[in-house]
Amino acid sequence: MNISVYETSKLLKGNQTYNQLGFSMLLARLRNLYAQDQSEVCLKKCTDEINIFINRFEKVMAKDIESILKLIKADVRHHLLTFDETSQLIKEGKVLHISASEILLKKLPKGNWIGGSTEIFMTEEGGLTSDKKLLVSEYQMDDFQIKTYDVTTIENVASDAFEDGFSILLIPFDSDIHIEYAKNARIYPNLFIKNIVGWITGTNPNAPEQTPIAVNGAVPEVYTDKAVVLHLKTSEDREIEINIINTFEPDERSPILEFTKEGFTVEKCLVDGKETVLSEYLIQNHFDTKSPIIGDYYGNSLNVTVRSIGDGIVYLFVPVFEGVKYRMGKPLTDYSAEFTSIVKSHSIENVVFSCNCLLNFVHGKLEGKKTEGFVGPITFGEIAYQLVSQTLVYLTIKEN
Repeated sequence: MNISVYETSKLLKGNQTYNQLGFSMLLARLRNLYAQDQSEVCLKKCTDEINIFINRFEKVMAKDIESILKLIKADVRHHLLTFDETSQLIKEGKVLHISASEILLKKLPKGNWIGGSTEIFMTEEGGLTSDKKLLVSEYQMDDFQIKTYDVTTIENVASDAFEDGFSILLIPFDSDIHIEYAKNARIYPNLFIKNIVGWITGTNPNAPEQTPIAVNGAVPEVYTDKAVVLHLKTSEDREIEINIINTFEPDERSPILEFTKEGFTVEKCLVDGKETVLSEYLIQNHFDTKSPIIGDYYGNSLNVTVRSIGDGIVYLFVPVFEGVKYRMGKPLTDYSAEFTSIVKSHSIENVVFSCNCLLNFVHGKLEGKKTEGFVGPITFGEIAYQLVSQTLVYLTIKEN
């Protein structure tokens, strides 16, 4: 067994105790040394000493090694907690991403956390709707920043992110900053160079009096019109990857749709080059709004979900763009079964962030069903660099 420099830093910053006397004494000396000198040279020296000791006494350290592995391998811990339990973690100074009802988020104490409103979750036990529980992700990173952005500063979100790390971005639904990010994120500086994930905060659809909010717990301040971000730093020897799970694929029999005007609403578009009223076309062709329109982004399929159709206008959950070719999504025979099947086909190791669209939850009938290790909020939109829709977004961290 050999631990990395990154894993050593977690071991030295912890306060865990171990059974093997010699290792406990060694660790105490190295923790003291590292507290005085946190240079890469010192950290490398500590790593070498720990690895030499562990490899020499591996047999007598079996239980301690098991504890060490649990500590160093956990980049995140997910908890489904009560309000009091969550408040205690905040008071302990933990770095947290919290999903919960508007009411609960507004009452939490000041601390190292960001929060977004939802009452629907993917938990380890299955899909859950609750206004009494909070889904809390505890991140094991010491280097972090919590920031707030408005419509004039959100373009800096990727530039502000750590070179080695990732950022969790929360934006209230139907706010001006939601529209700004959806339309323009793809042209923000460094957006696709940094690792940006997140979600559009929402409400319980059965509680119309609720308001989507994002909370900067470090202030603390509640926003309906600003975004909050948790920027997290990892070591450079960590491999970070963002992925989406999309149940849908474009229907090759569909005509090509092109849009001459970008935005969340569409009156007319080009259908195989012919100007067409989109709402009339969708109605005449019995388009099922459970399926999205799908754009071809240089070989990657991204969904455009229809919000509603009325008065000759098609309203969308994400904008359409000029220069992108779209097709109708291929209808699903059994939404629930096909969503469950594609989730099971994905690897779930080392997932440190995930979120899932409300439409997948509703049409996939996910209440009470497990999503194969993916834990996170059910959302009004997902962020994988830019805004996406009707997907499950996840981020993994692995050793290089």
